[in-house]
Amino acid sequence: MRRNFEFKTVPGTLALIFTLGLLIAGKESQAQSRAIFVPYSTAGFGIGTSSYFGDMAPYRRPLASMFKMVRWSIGGNYTRHFTPRLGARASFTYARIAGDDYIMNRGSKYESNVFYARNLHFRNDLKEFSVQGIFKLIPDGRSYDRRPQFGAYLFAGVALTAHNPKALDSLDGDWVKLQPLGTEGQGNEGYAKPYSLVQFAIPVGIGVRYKINSRFDISAELGFRKTFTDYLDDVAGKYADPALFADDPLAATVSNRSTNPIAVRKGADRTESLKKFLQVNYQIDAADPLAALPATGYGAPGSARGYSPRLKDNYLFGMIHINYMLPSQIKCPPLK
Repeated sequence: MRRNFEFKTVPGTLALIFTLGLLIAGKESQAQSRAIFVPYSTAGFGIGTSSYFGDMAPYRRPLASMFKMVRWSIGGNYTRHFTPRLGARASFTYARIAGDDYIMNRGSKYESNVFYARNLHFRNDLKEFSVQGIFKLIPDGRSYDRRPQFGAYLFAGVALTAHNPKALDSLDGDWVKLQPLGTEGQGNEGYAKPYSLVQFAIPVGIGVRYKINSRFDISAELGFRKTFTDYLDDVAGKYADPALFADDPLAATVSNRSTNPIAVRKGADRTESLKKFLQVNYQIDAADPLAALPATGYGAPGSARGYSPRLKDNYLFGMIHINYMLPSQIKCPPLK
């Protein structure tokens, strides 16, 4: 009986040992596969475009907002590729965004809206530092020189952006900083405090890559930045009481330009278009629309200056990068 018992249990024992052996071999194979990939680093330089979405570039007109006031961007980055699919990069981008009520709304279709009558404009130079994670949709080979010819990737991360919106002074033609002027009454009793010139943002985007040779890639990417401020354009709230600017004619000028006959950045006369604005919105036929406009209450203290309180200002980069594969650390051969 004992011999039969031993004979019957031996096949089961062998099967168990064989199964465990396969599992261990599989784990060792996976470990070896992971060990095959050699992490590497790249340094990149890029140029491209920048666009802004906000009170002067509405979300309901995405193509116009992206292209009518498109500006430039330039930047550099360092990327570490940890696995065939995962990487991380640190980047710095210097870019300009801009908006103009006149440029965005000139033409018969839009001249009758409140944005044309507002007549504001701005430009803002952004200095962004970001850290992003990268997921490669097409994985690398076991080393940088065996990466595929084409690649595509997604990225997301966090960013810190310094900004400072400016507008043209219609008197001397200089670009003046708007935040210190408190154009919506900021810093005065009964008004909000001045907005911060440093903001957090969340970058997300997609990119494609082409291998030029073993050392160089060229890539193109589109990256959207979600911010937490409504003041990249200095416009968000309501018109302030003009009495606040009694001793500051510059602040008075840039805070409310609705009665200015000229679109300052373009030097265009708005008189005829303002006549149409009054006819369509207030049924007023005015020989002098600039004199008639204040009587409608447009631009009055407490009336809306910004028209998207629930939507923050955001921006978009489209960039082309040249990326260089940094040499790996040289290892000495083992002593024999």
